[in-house]
Formats: sequence, structure tokens, C-alpha cells
Amino acid sequence: MSDAFSLDGRKALVTGANTGIGQAIAMSLAGQGADVICAGRSACAETVGNIEAAGGTASDLRLDFSDPMAAREIFEDESIDILVNNAGIIRRADSVDFTEADWDDVIDVNLKAVFFSCQSFARSLMRRGADGAIVNIASLLSFQGGIRVPSYTASKHGVAGLTKVLANEWAPHGITVNAIAPGYIATNNTAALREDPERSKAILDRIPAGRWGAPADIGGAAAFLCGPAARYITGAVLNVDGGWLAR
Repeated sequence: MSDAFSLDGRKALVTGANTGIGQAIAMSLAGQGADVICAGRSACAETVGNIEAAGGTASDLRLDFSDPMAAREIFEDESIDILVNNAGIIRRADSVDFTEADWDDVIDVNLKAVFFSCQSFARSLMRRGADGAIVNIASLLSFQGGIRVPSYTASKHGVAGLTKVLANEWAPHGITVNAIAPGYIATNNTAALREDPERSKAILDRIPAGRWGAPADIGGAAAFLCGPAARYITGAVLNVDGGWLAR
């Protein structure tokens, strides 16, 4: 009987794979058998080491999406059939004080780079006549406004819309395009929130699951969306938030 969740024989590129959610996604894909290219602005040696220690296959690649076109040549020589766009940045300031530089920096990494990475990847698949899967990392702020993060909110709303339009266009080519909207996940990025007793309690009181998410919760969802079991799922934005948006 075939394994509907196996990624054996697949090759994946995961961006922002050096830590946190990206690291967990890379490890989850490798755990299902994928050969994973771990891409980051800084070295992904820890992620690669964890994968290899568990018997998987991985490699390290430097990609800095301050140049939104950084991945334009990656797919020319690599037979990659899974792309996970996880790399992202955030800038915080009151909207009346927000600078053009902070707007452009976030939009470039979080939205422009995602589109052009997807485009280069899809061109490669179509040229080879191969199926493939894209998973974009959206956010709760793909649905909500947040506070003091105008460019981040705009970029993540854009990721949700981009996921849908690419799914519509590329489904006939056997390419699925989905997104994951993580909730409050226990990573370095949320350390300050978790260490603030009042903020942490307010957040946990809103989450029906009653706990912070773990990076592996996102990793498992990504591995599912990349595998055979999800071949009829495209254009979806999957909330992995412990029920936050349902409350």
C-alpha cells in the first residue's frame, strides 16, 4: 500500500530554514523522505545537522531576500519539486510614523520575493513537465489588522491573495499552491510576549487549545500540504492557530 504522506524522491527548498518555523518545516519534510535544501540569510548548519542526525538528507544554501529576485536562478539547475516560502521580516512603528524604507524592506522580502520565487519555480516545473507543490507562510495578520505593523499586515494579506491567484492559474499544470497561517508559536520571535505574564495570559486565554503552538505544529501541516494526500487541495490558507481565529 502506498504511503499518502511520503515525500520519498522529492526535493524541497525551504527558505528561512535556519531557525524556528522554517527549521521545523525543513525537518518535517526530511522526516517524510524529502531531500531538503535549507536556505537562509545566515547559515542553516544546525538544521542540516539535525536532519542528517535523524538519517535524512539536507544541504545548506545562502539566500538573502533583501534582493527579491535572489531565487531567480536556483531552479534552473535543480530538480526541485517542493517550495516553501517561509523567509520573512517585520518592522514595528505607529502608522503615522512609518517610513518608506520600512515599508519597502518588508514588502520586498515578504511579498515580492515570494511571488518571483514562485514564478521561477513554476517555470522550471512547466519546462520539465513535472508536478509540484508550493506552501507559502501567511499569518493571522492575513485576516486581522494587528497594530503598528502596516507593511507586515499588507504583505501577509498579499500572500493570501497571491496563493489563491497562483493556485487558479497553475492547477492545470499539476502545481498546488497553498498557505499556512501560523498562530502564536513558541519561537525566538515571540520570546518577549511569552516572558510578559500579562500578555502571555491574554494570548493563552484567547486560544481554545490553551497553549502556545510549537514549530513542529507548522512543520507537520507543511509536510501534509506537500504530499500526495493533499493533491486535491489548492488555493487554501490553512490556519494552524489552536483555534484563535475561531473564537
